[in-house]
Amino acid sequence: MLTLTESASTVVKAIVSRRGEPEEAGLRIEAENADATQFSVAIVPTPEATDAVVEQEGAHVFLGEKAAVALGEMTLDARVSDDGRIAFDILPQQH
Repeated sequence: MLTLTESASTVVKAIVSRRGEPEEAGLRIEAENADATQFSVAIVPTPEATDAVVEQEGAHVFLGEKAAVALGEMTLDARVSDDGRIAFDILPQQH
């Protein structure tokens, strides 16, 4: 299952709260297919019925079925540039 770095958890919580979403809202990640390298990301109030839910350090990430397969053994990281832009990185999990 996807894990989040401390930085990713902080960024996800910040962008969800900045949008004024309820506490259970989160970042939803979806993919076109299970071996996707491109993902769509949206802030949503609740997961879809078939989403896998990752909750870490108060951050909620909802994975569409194909994204859950593609990101199964990965870690989500986040960085914020000096001008405030957010970039997410997908990294292999450290075992």
